[in-house]
Amino acid sequence: MTAPASPRLQLETLYVLDGRGRIACTREPRPSPGPRFALIRGVAECAWAVRADIADEVAEELAALASRERPSGPWERPPTHAGAYQAVLGGRIGWWGPAFAFPEGLRSVAAVEEIHDESRLGTHFSGWVAGEFAAGASPVMALIEDGAPVSVCFCARRSDVAAEAGLETAANYRRRGHAARVTSAWADAVRASGRTPLYSTSWDNPGSLAVARSLGLAIYATDWSVA
Repeated sequence: MTAPASPRLQLETLYVLDGRGRIACTREPRPSPGPRFALIRGVAECAWAVRADIADEVAEELAALASRERPSGPWERPPTHAGAYQAVLGGRIGWWGPAFAFPEGLRSVAAVEEIHDESRLGTHFSGWVAGEFAAGASPVMALIEDGAPVSVCFCARRSDVAAEAGLETAANYRRRGHAARVTSAWADAVRASGRTPLYSTSWDNPGSLAVARSLGLAIYATDWSVA
């Protein structure tokens, strides 16, 4: 049985945390340092982490604020101490958006297949390099047209317990329902691997939000970070 979606699970799927619970890097095939501060608010709990290179006294101030943070609801409401986090760090909002859980029993799609070679993405997608699938992007589920993948869903972040969806659809193949189909198949494949599938996006990404609605995904938390 897979773990239920929660703010803590989301945090530990997005980021590699060090022994102090600080953000060491993003959990990606090609990791970045990550945000300076990340806060994930659910209905009943919040989870947060400060990047490892932030001074201890600053990290303590951020933790004190976060410990008094209110859970989300309504979801579009910003964190209670949003301005204070930014003032302490002198940074800007890096990310803000909903996190979704997948319902059980999404229908598998026969037209979608798993691919195992980054070179197959070369027709319609750029930026993929050899080794990314093996380094954590798999399973990679694709909808094929004319012999080439036109929409793919993959693990943007992956741990031993959960995986976060990444989604790309070639420009000429959008608005056809392809994204929802590959995302549904990806969730099935992730569950088959023993992990919990997760999906998150930003409030200003209408296409991604539409995919979540079409699949009947349920918001369980909001992600907010300072870059």
